[in-house]
Amino acid sequence: MSNRPLASVGRAVPLLRAGLIAGIVVAAVAYPLAAFTGLGAKATAHAVEQKTSILKTALPAETSYLYAPDGKTVLTMFYEEYRQYTKISDMSPNIQQAIVAAEDNRFYQHHGVDPKGVARAFVSNARSGGVSQGASTLTMQFVRMALRDSASTPKEVQEATQQTSLRKVKEMRMALDVEKELSKEQILERYLNSAYFGHRAYGIYAAAEIFFSKTPATLTPVEAATLAGLVKSPSEYDPITSDQKDATGRRNYVLDRMAQLGYLSSDAAATAKSQPIQLKLTDPPNDCASIDKKYTTWGFYCDYLKNWWSSQPAFGANRLERMDKLRRGGYRIVLAIDPKIQDAAEKNVGAKDGTGTPFANGIVLAEPGTGRIKAMAVNRNYSLDLSENGPSSNPEAGPKVKANYPNTVAPLLGGGSLPGYQAGSTFKMFPMLAALNSGKTLSTEFNAPYRYRSRVYNDWQPTNASGAMTGRQTMWSAFGKSVNTYWVWLEEQIGAEKGVRLAEQLGLRWRTDVDREHAAPDRAPQWGAFTLGVSDATPLEMANAYAAIAADGRYCEAIPVNMILNRDGTPAMYRTPGGVQREVAKPRCRQVVNADAARAATDAARCPTGDTPARGSCGGWSTADSVRGTVGRPVAGKTGTTDSTRSAWFVGYTPELAAASFIADPDNPFNAVGDGQSQVPIGAVAETLRDALKGQPTREFTPPSDQIVG
Repeated sequence: MSNRPLASVGRAVPLLRAGLIAGIVVAAVAYPLAAFTGLGAKATAHAVEQKTSILKTALPAETSYLYAPDGKTVLTMFYEEYRQYTKISDMSPNIQQAIVAAEDNRFYQHHGVDPKGVARAFVSNARSGGVSQGASTLTMQFVRMALRDSASTPKEVQEATQQTSLRKVKEMRMALDVEKELSKEQILERYLNSAYFGHRAYGIYAAAEIFFSKTPATLTPVEAATLAGLVKSPSEYDPITSDQKDATGRRNYVLDRMAQLGYLSSDAAATAKSQPIQLKLTDPPNDCASIDKKYTTWGFYCDYLKNWWSSQPAFGANRLERMDKLRRGGYRIVLAIDPKIQDAAEKNVGAKDGTGTPFANGIVLAEPGTGRIKAMAVNRNYSLDLSENGPSSNPEAGPKVKANYPNTVAPLLGGGSLPGYQAGSTFKMFPMLAALNSGKTLSTEFNAPYRYRSRVYNDWQPTNASGAMTGRQTMWSAFGKSVNTYWVWLEEQIGAEKGVRLAEQLGLRWRTDVDREHAAPDRAPQWGAFTLGVSDATPLEMANAYAAIAADGRYCEAIPVNMILNRDGTPAMYRTPGGVQREVAKPRCRQVVNADAARAATDAARCPTGDTPARGSCGGWSTADSVRGTVGRPVAGKTGTTDSTRSAWFVGYTPELAAASFIADPDNPFNAVGDGQSQVPIGAVAETLRDALKGQPTREFTPPSDQIVG
């Protein structure tokens, strides 16, 4: 028998005869006639018609790929079933012929149900008194896999795979209908993309890669026969874990069948059978912990991508549905991370050599005008292996609880469930912006005392960090020196709730019971300590909030991707509340404060960094006056420390980038970092901005108007 083109074999049995066989032989031969009468009533035409329509469109689960910004470098994958859909034109004829030889040598002669196979099964079943053979054709097997893959409930999965007579009859009827709708070539393509070959290999692409580190197009007859032989029983014929005796025997059986069907000559089959099974194994990465270790902290960025994905309605109604889409939807995801900026961030927070400390030093950089997160780094290894971690620094945790260093997968930089860290005076930006947006000017003066007694906040008496801050202050000098009493007074003038609501509009979320209670509408007007940064925040939130100020008050939601493509290559889309279709990966921006107010806030924020504002005076000194010299270009920002310096922050920005860095003990917030380490975040931001922007043209901030200067 000669080698035949797989798509050209004619249908040898007329459709009428196939129908008679389906109605008589399937009923009377495959199963006892008395039983079939009841089964036929249950397997209604409506149910078959409904399921057949699903089979024509259903695609199996497919692996999603996560790429570096070049769109070519695969960082990791997400999958429950490792699979990449492959067209039959991209498969070697060897694997097509081998699977027919192994599973259904009359595939091109029948119309979904093989009468001869049914007869053989009937004889075998009658002898055994059960169902020892099922006479499943490739088409019937495809039907079963398609129903399994399209199932949306555990019950549907069970119905698609359970060994019952009812399921078998439905499967046969549907196979006949499928063959009226799909060509043999289409059925074979879908079958080879659905079959399980063992070792997490679903579909022929995964099987070729995992067992032989090659593509389906290049499979040899020996390799194809080996893989085709696995489908019947992936564990029994596994060539990886067994001594290969059974695997070789099964492979040789497939090679013999290929020769009998004319796909191989007798000599070629004999030569192939004489060869040992030579594997070249590949272990495909899965999820964030599988990212190559040379990308030291990219795992934290990957984890942020997953948390962001789980919050996107475009991918499902809830977190469970969205993560299921990620692992089964076959997406191509290109990260927004910038390798140059990431390298600078890693270097300047000691990500590669500073993991042996309970104090986490992390940094996040956001792009003004897009919200794209360009880098995330922390002095930790992203790893599930906590075996080398010591005990937690939190005395209430107990001796068996591991510390967060050197290894962790906790979202220390934001984007997950952790509340973050008290951000101190970096929060003074929010009442300043609210005041400027409400009509106050940069020249607003107040004779700030060392201790201020608030008549609005129930006689609360905040103090300044130093007596040198006492005296007349404007927004420029009060921001540069971080004069607490000035900002509490200003907050009283506009209402604390305005700063709270503005912080929310700039992306902050309240993650502790205490913060949520104070931020509630009925309590926010009394939250005087808000301006001093008693609330928890994450570096991700703070970097993106300050990025909005750099973008003249235009806030963009934080986003970790440049592109998301569906399995068919089209951009992933979502529908806005207004009914507009938009790409999921496109920036989502809105004007939160007017541009002049944002420019005025930036002018004041140049004072803490040692930079010179365009319009006013910083009052002679500042809290981070080394930053301007390190960055070497116009820069704004704000320091922040908490009581007893339990944590320390610096958030800085240029027109191109915003960066937020912190140092704190994530396990024990009462473990103070101390004044000696309060400069660490300042250096991390300044040096990272310097390195990230090296070689780029210097851009100036736009000065505020005369009206808002006052």
